[in-house]
Amino acid sequence: MPLGITGLVAAIIAIVFGIIVLIKPRVLAYLIGIYLIIIGVIYFIQRYL
Repeated sequence: MPLGITGLVAAIIAIVFGIIVLIKPRVLAYLIGIYLIIIGVIYFIQRYL
């Protein structure tokens, strides 16, 4: 089974991140950075391994 983010998981992550950003706006840069790293790693694993 290939690794991937389903639509449901992506929606839940988006809602959680949105709530966190509303509560603590300064966390936004960290959340974006973590998100981009995770997406990059998942893409790399799917594509090259």
